[in-house]
Amino acid sequence: MLKINHIAKTFNPGTITEKKALVDVDLHLMPGDFVTVIGGNGAGKSTTLNAVAGTFLVDKGTIEVDGVDVTRLPEYKRAKYLGRVFQDPMTGTAASMTIEENLALAYRRGKLRTLRWGISNKEREAFRQALSTLELGLEDRMTSRVGLLSGGQRQALTLLMATLQKPKLLLLDEHTAALDPKTAQKVLHLTRKLITEDNLTAMMVTHNMKDALQYGNRTIMMHEGKIILDINRETKAQLKVDDLLRMFEKASGSGIVNDRMLLG
Repeated sequence: MLKINHIAKTFNPGTITEKKALVDVDLHLMPGDFVTVIGGNGAGKSTTLNAVAGTFLVDKGTIEVDGVDVTRLPEYKRAKYLGRVFQDPMTGTAASMTIEENLALAYRRGKLRTLRWGISNKEREAFRQALSTLELGLEDRMTSRVGLLSGGQRQALTLLMATLQKPKLLLLDEHTAALDPKTAQKVLHLTRKLITEDNLTAMMVTHNMKDALQYGNRTIMMHEGKIILDINRETKAQLKVDDLLRMFEKASGSGIVNDRMLLG
């Protein structure tokens, strides 16, 4: 489903601010894989997701999504294959538009545009049913502006929008980091529910080691732009956070560089 073949990326090459962000990253995801990505600040986690999404072009290597080589495709052409949720709940939705209008934009992403304007009754009913699965009562507020929603409600809506068209690959970039712990857990449970029910392939960046072990069927750990650990479901099930810390220290040759990785 996703093939990242030996990609590399250096920002500001040849300058005093040169940064080797990705170094020979090689990662293959099978259909239905739910991979959590963990590592310290600057490890290359979000950079890897940005490379897949087309935020920038890689210096070398290739990226394939569902058998399609997207390495040189611009970001907007990759969008039809991808769903994405960012850390900031304010990103990914249009605050001045209503809930149903936001869903309509997501529903029509990648489709041929026509002169037809507005939302059909059939679409509106489909949106209502989809919103009801969130169990937040948003199906009764479809004409409310998104800017009136709480951060958790808005992030849940963004997640729904990202999965509405059943993307080939779902990219989650610390999508619960800006939420309070209780709300974050609700959004994580919803994430797992949507991924499982639709059998989506997903990558979820997190700083939380406990969440990295609890969610998904694989965990990869990055350090200095490289993947240093790739842990399968069977091994994950036997690990605790302390075990993961020891594995990181052994593989990287260093200790944890920021406290956020210790959050439970």
